[in-house]
Amino acid sequence: MANATTRSFLQVAATEEATPPLRVVQIEGLAINNTTKFLKELFCTYLIQVILKIIKHCKEFSPALVTGQLLGLDVGSVLEVTNCFPFPIREEDEEIEAEGANYQLEMMRCLREVNVDNNTVGWYQSTLFGSFQTVELIETFMNYQENIRRCVCIIYDPSRSNQGVLALKALKLSDSFMELYRHNNFTGEKLREKNLSWVDIFEEIPIKVSNSALISAFMTELEADTPVKQCDYERLQLSTSPFLERNVEFLIECMDDLSMEQQKFQFYYRNLSRQQAQQQAWLQKRRAENMARKNAGEEPLPEEDPTNPVFKPIPEPSRLDSFLITNQIANYCNQVNGVAGQSFSRLYLMKALHEK
Repeated sequence: MANATTRSFLQVAATEEATPPLRVVQIEGLAINNTTKFLKELFCTYLIQVILKIIKHCKEFSPALVTGQLLGLDVGSVLEVTNCFPFPIREEDEEIEAEGANYQLEMMRCLREVNVDNNTVGWYQSTLFGSFQTVELIETFMNYQENIRRCVCIIYDPSRSNQGVLALKALKLSDSFMELYRHNNFTGEKLREKNLSWVDIFEEIPIKVSNSALISAFMTELEADTPVKQCDYERLQLSTSPFLERNVEFLIECMDDLSMEQQKFQFYYRNLSRQQAQQQAWLQKRRAENMARKNAGEEPLPEEDPTNPVFKPIPEPSRLDSFLITNQIANYCNQVNGVAGQSFSRLYLMKALHEK
């Protein structure tokens, strides 16, 4: 009986340690505080709107970039985001950064006192035209990973949302990339060994917006019974040139940055080939000298001299920047492709209406 009990305990412990991978980020679209009385006159006062709070915070300060804290629960393969609060705009000052940390701790304490979920599950941040794939984002991820193993970052793009799309996505770093980043080893040999490419840096997690049955029923009551009579002509707006123009400008800048990164690697390979030629010349000279010493009955000299600068290894430049730039280029191309496709559809529609 004791052995059976021990085996079952070990099985349970192993089951608890095997955490399923993160599959879905579930965001509470409209959630109610537990202390709220369900009265119509008090409903809007105590309404906690997670997605709307993120959108409101990002749009109010646009084009400035803002961040905020995500709170919720990590349940199995689902990460539930039930609340959030914004961070004050930070500046490059140690005192202001300390005040920001104290603000965060005070907010967490206040939420705990009113019985609201105060478990940190990640953060959200705004971006401009999808330009979020930076080294700073990776460093923030690594800092969060020290305490929160499965954290996510929700990216919201107000400029993309103005085109009629809810530009909201949840990202996390891949495990293979985090392992390489901890060792700061992004050489070509390591990347080939781990089979890691530029598309394997970030993993996008699907977002599921969830509301309770009571919220859904209340929102149904708020809907007007009469259909909308006035057409939404803004959806037929043909002008998308400002958005496309800015995307193309950023795309050109990224291409210039990628060209500079390629020049670094070309310079590295030129130096490497020059060093290998110098090493071969030095070895041939040393071997000829050893043959002469051998004929003279003297001891041969070693064929490798660590003190010789010819044998000093040339550090290979990191490929992280080029990977991030390539990721950003792909993001800009996808945005241009999506907006251009919608524009062509509207143009063909207007052409058909004009012909009729």
